[in-house]
Amino acid sequence: MGRGKVELKRIENPTSRQVTFSKRRNGLLKKSLELSILCDAEVAILIFSPSGKAYQFASHDMDRTIARYRREVGFPLSSDLRSVSMEFWKTEIEELKRSANLLETRLRHLAGEDLSMLNMKELKQIERQIKTGVERVRSRKRRMMSEHINLLKMKQKALQEENSRLQKRVKLHELHDDNVSLRASGENVYNAYPRPVLQNGVGH
Repeated sequence: MGRGKVELKRIENPTSRQVTFSKRRNGLLKKSLELSILCDAEVAILIFSPSGKAYQFASHDMDRTIARYRREVGFPLSSDLRSVSMEFWKTEIEELKRSANLLETRLRHLAGEDLSMLNMKELKQIERQIKTGVERVRSRKRRMMSEHINLLKMKQKALQEENSRLQKRVKLHELHDDNVSLRASGENVYNAYPRPVLQNGVGH
């Protein structure tokens, strides 16, 4: 019996996917080399792994083959690309400048500056934006104050508990000192009275 048809879909297991990639990449590069030798073909292959590592094979110079491909399909060559790239970046810079100017103007308006050229609709819009901003600032301040108060309460509770523990320890030390003092006083009273001297077993 022949081999069943293999369903082409993404391999979910990362280890199996990496093993399959390595095997098929090597097979593709080997077939490219054989094709260039057997058929005198100009072959260039670029492969990027899932991790971004590049692999390539070129029967001739890779840059020459890419330039030939661009000419064949009508893509601009490197010199044309440079001019297109310069034009692109000029446009991008001009757009960024316009955006920066608009942002600066908007900030001045929100700060209450340069309002003389605005109509009623624009002024109302700025007023709504300022009100929304003020409400957000106040809401944030209330949250911060609440968090700070809760933190202070927790610290106060911890200090009270520590103070209570210290007071208990002080009382225990005081009780211990009192007991020691009482025992010492009793011994002093006992020693203050002379004990009778016994002579021949009879005390006088």
